[in-house]
Amino acid sequence: MTSTPITFTLTPRGPFSLAASIRFLEGFAPARYVGAGDPVLRLAFPLDGRWTPVGLRVRQDADGVVHAQAHSPADPPDGAAVRAQLRRILSLDVDGSNFTAIGERDPVVGGLQRRYPGLRPVTFWSPYEAACWAVISHRIRITQAATVKARLTERLGTPVELPGGPVTAFPGPAELLRGVEALTSMGGLAGRKPEWLCGLAAAALDGRLDAGRLRELPPSEALRELAALPGIGPFSAELILLRGAGTPDVAPRHEPRLRQAVRDAYRLDGDVDDDTLTRISDGWPPYRTWVSLLLRTWREDETGEIAGRRRR
Repeated sequence: MTSTPITFTLTPRGPFSLAASIRFLEGFAPARYVGAGDPVLRLAFPLDGRWTPVGLRVRQDADGVVHAQAHSPADPPDGAAVRAQLRRILSLDVDGSNFTAIGERDPVVGGLQRRYPGLRPVTFWSPYEAACWAVISHRIRITQAATVKARLTERLGTPVELPGGPVTAFPGPAELLRGVEALTSMGGLAGRKPEWLCGLAAAALDGRLDAGRLRELPPSEALRELAALPGIGPFSAELILLRGAGTPDVAPRHEPRLRQAVRDAYRLDGDVDDDTLTRISDGWPPYRTWVSLLLRTWREDETGEIAGRRRR
């Protein structure tokens, strides 16, 4: 039995396409998202800080306005908190009105914007989930990690009933700690991964993975804090800050595939060193993260190096 749903709307500032977000999720291995063939996004997650499961059904009108209906298995969800989390997930908490201006100055970015109209970064549902993904995917294939994450969600997560059927939320930190026995017995979580996941759950309960707090810090300080968490290194720290907390204006320094995408898109000779990456990404503010996402999406579509297939 679910509580009475709440509804709300979001009005994007600047270009935004929910359909583009759904297409991105369908090719984003960690999400394991399977669309229903309609322009509706269905998702469930633990609500930041409260960690109660919430499910959402999201659609976009022809005028661009985004409509959301939120469901909870028990008490009515906190509407303001759900709204804030969805805005961050879809990068609607950032004013994108000037994003097209980057493409007018930089022909490479302009070409990407035309190829992926209205695509903004779609984050992990929370920095906590992004951190867990970083540990789960450590030193195993992305497709294998996605299977492990899905299995963990099925075993420890909470189903939320939505129109069209239930969607299961990734387990909140307390659920993860209660399921430590399942972690240690689950295939794909070898070595210290169960220990690290429990450490991340404790950090989330302590507020150290709060998206708002991370985004208020200078990026260098936030990255240092994140890299000190169990099982988290520089690459994973950037993942959590950019793709978990949704920081909009940082070009990742430890993402080799971004450098490869920059090399290919800008037709450069040789590897892209730090100075070259800085010089090129200095033309992208205040949307360095957004452009980085477009470049990575383009490279994956061209090579299929992660998903194993090319998307056209």
